[in-house]
Amino acid sequence: MTKEQGFISAYRIDVDPFMSSQTQERALNAAIIQANISESFEEYLEIFDAFYDDDIEVSSETAKEPIRGKARVRSILANFLVPLHVMAEVGGLSMSIRHTAIAGDVADERHSAWTLELVGVSGRTCTVSWCTLRKWNGSRVVYEYHYDEQQNGGPLTSDDLNFNGAKAAPPSTIQ
Repeated sequence: MTKEQGFISAYRIDVDPFMSSQTQERALNAAIIQANISESFEEYLEIFDAFYDDDIEVSSETAKEPIRGKARVRSILANFLVPLHVMAEVGGLSMSIRHTAIAGDVADERHSAWTLELVGVSGRTCTVSWCTLRKWNGSRVVYEYHYDEQQNGGPLTSDDLNFNGAKAAPPSTIQ
């Protein structure tokens, strides 16, 4: 059984100049939802490379200053994704991500609400939610702003993950 790629390449989208930022937004969000962090963090980086402009600017209501440039944003994204991938692949962390489009009335500007739920092997959960504003220029995101960030549940700890593999059998008692 083979796994097909789960996202639309921005290069294919560039061929049709009449596609709107709304269509681009849907394609990007679908790619993010369909990617599987337990299999690969690289898939998310490929999505980023396909949809984001070289001169991307990312900011949030909690950041002191925006992050500019694709290489810099990509590095920060990788630093976020790699630990999630390891916790999912090796530690048994279960993750689900959902999004909801938020209606807006500005052309080439799209808002969406996101929820990331992390569930440890212990059953403890941590849910993080935020909203995103993206500005598009053609088929590329040129600006992304994160706001209304919230967290429910405390951070998961090593007790919530299974990095030990098979647990050693208790020592036998010889009488």
